[in-house]
Amino acid sequence: MSRRYETFPEFYAFYLTQHTHPVCRLLHVIGVFASTATLITALASQAWVLAAIAPLIGYAFGWTGHFVFEGNKPASFRQPIFSFIGDLAMARDVVTGRIGVRATRDAR
Repeated sequence: MSRRYETFPEFYAFYLTQHTHPVCRLLHVIGVFASTATLITALASQAWVLAAIAPLIGYAFGWTGHFVFEGNKPASFRQPIFSFIGDLAMARDVVTGRIGVRATRDAR
């Protein structure tokens, strides 16, 4: 990713091209749910250490998808806010059936 995106819709179009491998996409969705569940558990039990590691859990899944299956560098290194929102949007889109976990690689 050589350019910085100014709007989220513009970024999200790029983001999806970086998440075409089905395992990478699935790992991102798992990471979003795992980190959210960890954060909810942390807040409910007031286990603040869990709250601190919740983002690490999500990123561990996502970055594994990039480095092992996708073969590219995560967008979170360059645009962390848009990347975080992109993770949430992609998880929403997969769960609602708007995009599938089994994406094609044609977007590249």
